[in-house]
Amino acid sequence: MKTNCDDLLGEYRALADLCDTLTPAQWQTQTDFYGWTPWDEIAHLAYFDETALQAATDTAAFAAGKQVLSQQLARGDEMSTVARQHFSGVDGPALVARWRRNHEALVAALALLDPKARLPWYGPDMSARSFATARLMETWAHGQDIWDVLGRTRGVSPGLRHIAHLGVTTYGWTFVNRQLPVPQPAPYVDLVAPDGSHWTWGEPSTSDCVTGPALDFALLVTQRRHRDDTALHWSGDGAEQWTAIAQCFAGSPADGPAPGVRGRAR
Repeated sequence: MKTNCDDLLGEYRALADLCDTLTPAQWQTQTDFYGWTPWDEIAHLAYFDETALQAATDTAAFAAGKQVLSQQLARGDEMSTVARQHFSGVDGPALVARWRRNHEALVAALALLDPKARLPWYGPDMSARSFATARLMETWAHGQDIWDVLGRTRGVSPGLRHIAHLGVTTYGWTFVNRQLPVPQPAPYVDLVAPDGSHWTWGEPSTSDCVTGPALDFALLVTQRRHRDDTALHWSGDGAEQWTAIAQCFAGSPADGPAPGVRGRAR
């Protein structure tokens, strides 16, 4: 749990530090993620980090807020609209300051929990360890949108392995979420870490596999890149289907970007 929380906090702080350098114009520049601005990206993260703190420390408050959110979504509000309303009138620097306070408190609360402790969320309850990993993944993914719109290449994330592991373990869920049969066997995954070492999952195979840079795999499963815009290689029916629709985050099935649409930083 300490490792997960340390890496989560590192991810939060790196993105917050980046946001502290944004100009007023950059805060309002549209990213490639559905036209969201950096302000929208941080508002989204800040909203769910506030509710995550409630889930970890005040389950009654979380349940009440969850019911309100359900009502907002039921009447047709988009999540981006909910976050904009929640932080209405707050400018970028003030938003980051508020977000910092909450995510620092969230990590401190999570660090006190047993890794297997169950926390309520918007789908099924989650273990504290999985909860921290999910927050890390979402922070990294939305942070990528901001790095991209700035045309800058981010440094190596300490949480990259967590995201890669989440991407692999959601192989079956990607298909179940779309009401599709899960191809078997699950592909062997062999990823090259930033330091040149290999991270592997499954039984070694050359006929059913996904291989390549761990960073590119993380960009694929978080739907920040189309597979054709990565250096990944895949073979086998399962890998062919999976890399076309991979989705490591919860929610309704989402379609990733078309070839060449994302990745202006590359």
